[in-house]
Amino acid sequence: MSTLVETIAAITPVDEQARTAAQERQNQLTKPPGSLGELETLGNQLCAIAGTCPPPVPEPAKVCVFAADHGVQQQKVSPWPQEVTVQMAANIARGGAGASVIARAAGATLTVYDVGMLASAEGVVDAVVVRGGTADFTVEPAMTPEQCEQAIQVGLDAARQAVADGFKALVPGEVGIGNTTPSSALTSLFTGVDVAEVTGRGSGADDAMLTRKCEVIAQGFALHGLTPQSAAADPLRALQCVGGLEHAAMVGLILGAAEQQVPLVLDGAIACSAALVAVALCPAAKGYLIAGHAGVEPGIQAVVKTLGIRPVVSLDLRLGEGSGGALALPVVVTAAKVLREMATFADAGVTGEHE
Repeated sequence: MSTLVETIAAITPVDEQARTAAQERQNQLTKPPGSLGELETLGNQLCAIAGTCPPPVPEPAKVCVFAADHGVQQQKVSPWPQEVTVQMAANIARGGAGASVIARAAGATLTVYDVGMLASAEGVVDAVVVRGGTADFTVEPAMTPEQCEQAIQVGLDAARQAVADGFKALVPGEVGIGNTTPSSALTSLFTGVDVAEVTGRGSGADDAMLTRKCEVIAQGFALHGLTPQSAAADPLRALQCVGGLEHAAMVGLILGAAEQQVPLVLDGAIACSAALVAVALCPAAKGYLIAGHAGVEPGIQAVVKTLGIRPVVSLDLRLGEGSGGALALPVVVTAAKVLREMATFADAGVTGEHE
């Protein structure tokens, strides 16, 4: 039995009794019922994830950024050269990127993992599956089955190690020139929404390049015989054919978080596309997902609707790298602390209709 299969078998649905207990406690806290809105819903979910009420505070958190390159960039789906992947991975690892700053502000630790860049970078963990990244999915599958599972294993191992090191929440991040094309492909397959509706500009594509991206995705679907029905029947094959190494690693991180029963705070469109694959492989994993933000990339909207999750913040972000997930962490922590630290009517000696 493979490690992936064992992991999926070990994932249990979140604890609905703990969620019910959380709602009952929310109703006894010194506030009008429901007055903290979605913060209450989020706190209840943290209880369900942990299986206890009040929940543990989900800190410290770790942002795991997976970096890889893409053969589909041979089709010129991004205006940036692939060398930028290595340069940005190094910048993130040095602490100079937006995600780095936001993670520090949130008190989170950030680690960059190289799962398949063109070259190595200083300060980046060597977790290379294929040096140079995936194949061009308009010509052949992006990954072999073995490469796909190896990349998933990178994410699984990262999640397990993070929890063993004492981290209480995880955020998936990514960097890879051209990776919004495989993300859009996966999002279309697993939501059933037309490619044109879920494909955004990524890092600066003009109208002609955006049209080209959609054409390239359609070409890949035709070559590999991919449809929403085939993706649902065999999620791993869909990921293997048109996904990226960093997508596969994020699938592993998501499944690893669910296995370890810690919250996974999603970032943008790319991480969200990986979440679709993870949930297709293991529906119970959905309960461990928190949508970090509602970005402007169209794929996010399709994903949160399909998964039935509500974003924590809405600031028109579209950076990626784990930035939006990290930005949401203080709100997630606050949701737990409300349930842990806020007085009940009985504790505070407040009388009235709640007696």
